This record gives sequence, C-alpha cells and structure tokens, in this order.
Amino acid sequence: MNKPMYSSPQQAIKHIVLERYYGKNISISAIDDMYDEVENSDVIFDLLDQIRGGTIETNIDAPLSRHYETKSVASKTPDGAWVGWTYWYGGGKHSDPEEIDWIEDAYFLKVTKEEEVLTVIRTFEKVEE
Repeated sequence: MNKPMYSSPQQAIKHIVLERYYGKNISISAIDDMYDEVENSDVIFDLLDQIRGGTIETNIDAPLSRHYETKSVASKTPDGAWVGWTYWYGGGKHSDPEEIDWIEDAYFLKVTKEEEVLTVIRTFEKVEE
C-alpha cells in the first residue's frame, strides 16, 4: 500500500471511531468536522475505549513504563490503511491507563508479511471403561 490518504494517524483513528459510531463509511474530507460533533457527546469515551485495545497486536516495540504494561496494537482503517499505537494497561488498583493520550502518539504501519495460519481445534470426550 502506498502512503495513506489521511493527513495524520490521528485522522485515521478518527475515521475508525466514526465508522463504528455511524455504522457506515465516511468520506475522508468529512472526518474532522464529523468527529468534532461526536467528540462533544457523551458517547465518545465509550467509542475510544472500545478502539483503544486495537484489533491486532503488532511486533512493533512498545515504550517501557515503570507504572504500566504496554503493547503495540493496530487497526485497519475503512480505506485499508493500518494505524498503530501503544496500548497502556495495568498499573494496579489506583491507576488510570485509559487517561494516557494514546492517540497523540499513533503512527501509520505497513504490512510487510501476512501469513494464513490453519488452527486445529480438538474436542475430546472421556472414554468410559
């Protein structure tokens, strides 16, 4: 894939949010204005929380933190680009990893290798003697 059509990784994340909220594809030129409307509603926190964990864990090194666990995650945008960010979690009883601005440090990704893997699932039954 060539350079994404988004102006920034943050705009790509906004597109993912809007598609989830509206349930339909949004034109790239309308993303910022439509996101501004949704951002002022109560639903934005739930939408961002659903997306924050990503749809896939990547092999990109995540920053280390003394207080939180981290992993690099990614999601595919409606136009087929991949955007990644650091998922912050853990931290104990009084922590708030969801308060970390994960969108600010988002980045575009390029898939360099994709493999289809066959998963074998076995169901067992106890043999009666």
